[in-house]
Amino acid sequence: MRPIVPRYGVVLSQHQLLRMILARLSNTGCVALTLTLAVSLSACDPSKPAISATPVSQALAPAVISPAPQQIVAPAPAPPPQTSAQQQHLETLIQQVEKAYSLGEAAYKRGNLPEAKSNFDNAVDLMLTSGIDIKSTPALQQEFDHIVDQINGLEMEALKQGNGFTPKTEDTPAEAASDVTFVVDPNIVAKANADLATTKSDLPLVVNDYVASYINFFANTTKGHNTLLHSFQRAGRYRAMIQRVMSEEGVPQDLIYLAVAESGFQPRAVNARSRAGGMWQFMPHGNYGLERNSYVDERFDPEKSTRAYARYMKYIYSQLGDWYLSMAGYDWGTGNIQRAVEKTGYADFWELYKRNNLPGETKNYVPEILAAIIIANHPTQYGFDDITLDPPVLTDTVTINYSADLRLVSDIVGAPIDELIALNPSLLRMVTPPDYQFDLHLPAGTAALFQEKIAAIPESKRNSWRYHKVTAEDTLASVAHTYSVSVSSLAAANQLDQTGKLDGVEALVVPVAPAASPSAHTVYYTTRRGDTLVSVADRFGVSLTQLRRWNKLPASGIKIDSGRRLHVAEPTVVRASSSRSRRGKTKTGGTREVAAATETSHDASASSHSRTSAHSSGSNHSTHSGTKSSTKGAHSSHATKHSSHAKSSAHNKK
Repeated sequence: MRPIVPRYGVVLSQHQLLRMILARLSNTGCVALTLTLAVSLSACDPSKPAISATPVSQALAPAVISPAPQQIVAPAPAPPPQTSAQQQHLETLIQQVEKAYSLGEAAYKRGNLPEAKSNFDNAVDLMLTSGIDIKSTPALQQEFDHIVDQINGLEMEALKQGNGFTPKTEDTPAEAASDVTFVVDPNIVAKANADLATTKSDLPLVVNDYVASYINFFANTTKGHNTLLHSFQRAGRYRAMIQRVMSEEGVPQDLIYLAVAESGFQPRAVNARSRAGGMWQFMPHGNYGLERNSYVDERFDPEKSTRAYARYMKYIYSQLGDWYLSMAGYDWGTGNIQRAVEKTGYADFWELYKRNNLPGETKNYVPEILAAIIIANHPTQYGFDDITLDPPVLTDTVTINYSADLRLVSDIVGAPIDELIALNPSLLRMVTPPDYQFDLHLPAGTAALFQEKIAAIPESKRNSWRYHKVTAEDTLASVAHTYSVSVSSLAAANQLDQTGKLDGVEALVVPVAPAASPSAHTVYYTTRRGDTLVSVADRFGVSLTQLRRWNKLPASGIKIDSGRRLHVAEPTVVRASSSRSRRGKTKTGGTREVAAATETSHDASASSHSRTSAHSSGSNHSTHSGTKSSTKGAHSSHATKHSSHAKSSAHNKK
């Protein structure tokens, strides 16, 4: 059973939830039912949606929505006690985490926030990629909570000083209204009701005191007006893309306005309490068909998260049969809404509202969205005649399956690194993933240039080498000094002599050394519990294709049995005449066994999501507000769209 995440970020494990239910049933004398639930709850499958009756319509006596049938199996055995080796591994890991955090704290105190962020990320990554189950290891869970709390505290302090580790986001309209007492203005109610006659919407609209109070807040208070205005302005960046995706997925277009309440159309918005993230505020561990690992978090990808949102809303509607209830279900959780309907006998959002069967935030959620729709259709009547939409995001998208440093990309296309980071909000690192496809978004019109110049750099060097555009003052020595490389290696990488003259040379490929030196031996690794092919490949900086080829593994699947001895790295031969890496056959060197006690692996969550994108490189396509089309001279291909949607009965993001 997947842990239940309530609204306020408190995680209830399977055992905690089970104890609560058993205690409640025992108090009522339901002994037989208690025993049945004790067995059945231990084996429910959260990956499948609840099987319900015909979708509920708005009625006073709705049909009770049936829960999914559950298999009955024996409860899972308790985890075995830790061995001394495991305890030593845990202690070593915690020491490494504390060291990384201390380095980050020192950088923070020096005012070097990028370095601080890098070290803080490393501290968290060490725990997430350790192969140890955090939730079942109290000492590691305590360390994880402590480190995250400390980092969040420093982040908040940095933001107060006008800086921070993550991009700044403004308050959403929902956050702006969270501490406001609303006044119902009869004139607003009358005007909004009159406006309904000319309001075009594919959602049912109603004006009552609850909706009118939000209209009043947005129209007649500075705070409300400004937050909604900025949300509407940012919507211009993504509106065309969102409308296209909504149409393709067959859901109402006006569901776009849930982004007003969720994030104010900010793709990197993160809820500090619940860690819900992205434009649609998905929880970090939900099964939404979005990739989330140590390199990318697709909750922050505007188009992919929008498609996941549309599919999830379609699923919720199939369970509840009413769009108001579906919106409330997105905020509070489908299962919670189903139980409220069963408890009251009313499949009507407003009845649940009046009977206090909804939490406060969910009560406000639907009226706020309806108010935003009405104002968006009649902006000048509510004081929003000053809306200037942000221009749509225009990009070229190049699908790659190799690791590339964003600094190299910046060098090639001539765009500031901050612009590339903004165009690729799902990328968590300064390099793209090494082992699967990534849609790299570039400034419009630069795809052909990127593909031409990147071809001059060996694929294995694209995550460390740089590209330097030569100026009149440059010499080989000055460029070599700038990047801390030798003149001989710089000359060799560019087929130049070492005289230092750069006459007629427009650009140089700079062979910057990677972070870790390649091994001089064949490296073997014995897999451990929790390892996948993805995590092993990521650990040793090789591709899945290489790992499968070296070990004669099937071309599909990422699972690997523990105790399997894998060939994970080839020896590297460095030629005396040049420091350049030449692709081709290499001589067989010695072998080296990797000690299992010191290994780390990439985020185990990689095994919980299916990668459905095709593995082909070199494709590019222009994107207009997320819409992809063929670019002249480019190979056309696209990643297979994620087909899975969220199966969880509760969104529970706040």
